[in-house]
Amino acid sequence: MQDSMQIMITMIVYMAVVIFIGVMFAKRANKSSEDYFLGGRSLGPWVTAMSAEASDMSGWLLMGLPGVAYWCGVADASWTAIGLAIGTYINWLITSKRLRRYSEKAGNAITLPEFFSNRFHEEGKAVMTISAVFILIFFTVYAASCLVTCGKLFSTLFGFDYVPMMIVGALFVLVYTIIGGFLAESASDFMQAMVMIVALIVIVITGTVAAGGPGVVLDNVGSIPGFLEFFGTSTPVTADGVQQIVNGVPQFGDRADYSLLTIISSLAWGLGYFGMPQVLLRFMAIRHEDELTRSRRIATVWVLISLTIAVFIGLMGRSLYPDVLTTKSDAENIFILLATRLLPPVLAGLVMAGILAATISSSDSYLLIAASAFAKNIYQGLFHKNADDRRIMWVSRFTLLAVTAVAIIIALDENSVIFTIVSFAWAGFGATFGPLMILSLFWKRINRAGAIAGMIGGGCMVFIWNLLIRPLGGLWDIYELLPAFIFSLICIVAVSLVTAPPSAEIEREFEEVKAGR
Repeated sequence: MQDSMQIMITMIVYMAVVIFIGVMFAKRANKSSEDYFLGGRSLGPWVTAMSAEASDMSGWLLMGLPGVAYWCGVADASWTAIGLAIGTYINWLITSKRLRRYSEKAGNAITLPEFFSNRFHEEGKAVMTISAVFILIFFTVYAASCLVTCGKLFSTLFGFDYVPMMIVGALFVLVYTIIGGFLAESASDFMQAMVMIVALIVIVITGTVAAGGPGVVLDNVGSIPGFLEFFGTSTPVTADGVQQIVNGVPQFGDRADYSLLTIISSLAWGLGYFGMPQVLLRFMAIRHEDELTRSRRIATVWVLISLTIAVFIGLMGRSLYPDVLTTKSDAENIFILLATRLLPPVLAGLVMAGILAATISSSDSYLLIAASAFAKNIYQGLFHKNADDRRIMWVSRFTLLAVTAVAIIIALDENSVIFTIVSFAWAGFGATFGPLMILSLFWKRINRAGAIAGMIGGGCMVFIWNLLIRPLGGLWDIYELLPAFIFSLICIVAVSLVTAPPSAEIEREFEEVKAGR
């Protein structure tokens, strides 16, 4: 009980610091909608890089990815991590500078739907509305994954019921986001990115020492069929979803092949970055595009270190505690288990704050972007074009309440698997906006009709593939992001080519951005 109290006090102190940051930035954030939603384009390179990656990775980095590695070994977790690392680097390399430049050129756009709408000089606002609706849908799902993380964290640590703890986490994030806006979110995300990397390093060092060294860890898990293979995977023997334990030994079946098609499917996670609003907004918010080169280097190093350690923590956890976590959902608690069993309470509290940091840094981004999509792009863009900043910001706060309420409903099931929820929302954003973003920045012939076709085609294909096609198994068991991304690309190109080309004014604007003017 005393240990739990020390952990709780440490985490409360951390949460108080986060709230203080929100209050500190509240006055500036509430000056205008541009300051509230984009920070007045004032972020420096370090804050841009670290806040982008912290909001991107979320509790998935500290719970979801180690959980996958703990449950079935190296292959699934590692190929996904490799795809994410490659996607991170390429997105920063080819997308960031041109989007920063183009978003300012296109009517000083401060949200992603507004950028797409201004990019095609549309009057009917169809592109803006469709993109805003998809953002609301997928970010509500994304926010639910963060609430699941909060619920699992607090219920595991303190023995409280999952649902009340999940709701407490939701209310904390909601209040914090309402107070501070984008600047508070980005500043605290910078701090939280540092907390996350420290937490990962502390756990991997402590756990490796406790296990007897990295060689012992690899020897222990190497006896599990397929566990350490990149082209094979382990298969836990389960009954009703619970892994069977015989004489204290978890049971595994024969090694299963990890096919080339499955590898490509896992690598496809990297495609998601081109459509991820919480990352793309950081590109738009940096104070000068020349600073994005430094941001790219910082972000890439952070991602490589974090993903590598997260995968190894899953392996280390299976070596130290092979029979403790017996369901796929419970496996995502391995980071919590390691921290509470291996560290002194105060240090464990700081490490647990790393999970809370990851969750907060993502959920505040998701809520804020969803709110901006409705307030700026639907409420003002469609219904009240002359609405002032004060009204827009009040509407955004009511939207935050509504999105949080729906996310809470989605997150009510305590057996939810964070990795599964995140993978669906990630596919949704990647397929809906990824092809459109790439072609909007680099293909002059793309037009408004193609943009609409690509968003609807990609977004709908995510649902169709996930719910109807992927369950067929076999060759159809492909992560929905890959086929949906390809389908969206085809829709954009085909519809753009068979419809009227963009106006001379739009083409001139494209050429000016391309030339760096």
